[in-house]
Amino acid sequence: MTEKQLVHKTVLVDEVLEYLDPKPGHVYLDATFGSGGHTRAILEREPKCSVISLDWDQVALDTYGPALKEEFGDRLTLIWGNFALLYKLVRENKIKRIDGVLADFGTSQIQIINRPGFSVHRDTPLDMRMSPAHQKITAAELLNKGTEEKLREIFWQFGQERNARQIAAAIVQERVIKPFRTTKQLADLIERVSPNKNRRIHPATQVFQALRIYVNKELDNISAFLAAATSALDEQGRLVCISFHSLEDRLVKQFFKEKEREGILNILTPHMISASEEELRENPSSRSACLRAAEKREEI
Repeated sequence: MTEKQLVHKTVLVDEVLEYLDPKPGHVYLDATFGSGGHTRAILEREPKCSVISLDWDQVALDTYGPALKEEFGDRLTLIWGNFALLYKLVRENKIKRIDGVLADFGTSQIQIINRPGFSVHRDTPLDMRMSPAHQKITAAELLNKGTEEKLREIFWQFGQERNARQIAAAIVQERVIKPFRTTKQLADLIERVSPNKNRRIHPATQVFQALRIYVNKELDNISAFLAAATSALDEQGRLVCISFHSLEDRLVKQFFKEKEREGILNILTPHMISASEEELRENPSSRSACLRAAEKREEI
């Protein structure tokens, strides 16, 4: 599959537009620009709105930003940065108003294929950092220096890997002989020690997910982002979040409920919104995507 084909896998576009509800003259923040699919959809839906798009992956901005910038001109502003630091980015870039915020917490197929360490199917260095400028420790360093207990905890907590104990023990034994450097070395080891040989997915998938989440502090970043985005929103502004696994979705769900109890947000989606049957046929990778949305209340 080519990179060009992968660009067109933006998920839940219709649902994002429904809940974000772009209006003329309003300003929207796409906190996870990626390949620009959601940004384009917002700009095309409402020709008189503007979008501020940020991403901590400079490669994504440099690759997909220029064409959109040329097409939409001053209606689009591109910013490099981690959405967890949204409060700081808003201040530094003198952003006066935000009428809606979108965040897609998924890792794109483009990143999985092109970033070192993400794919169990490509032999690349065990890096796994989304943005080396924001994260210092690599997956290889974690595997080679972390205690067996720590590795087991990471695999279970962030990957829900049922064989976490056996895999952590095997890693600690293996690294004495040969330190971990590549994805193939780790994937091969997990295949050898994993007792379940009949999985639908590669047996190393959940461990890779756990390492990626831990290295990039993804859950901490989401928590910080949710608080900052809610604070930055104007009254009646909407916050739309797309999650791809239960850990992310639980954070969003609990945050929305807490802020609703505090009288700050109104939940717009009593239940999570999933991809339509039509989208699932066209884009099977959308099967795990779920959307939740909330609106900031007016101050009395």
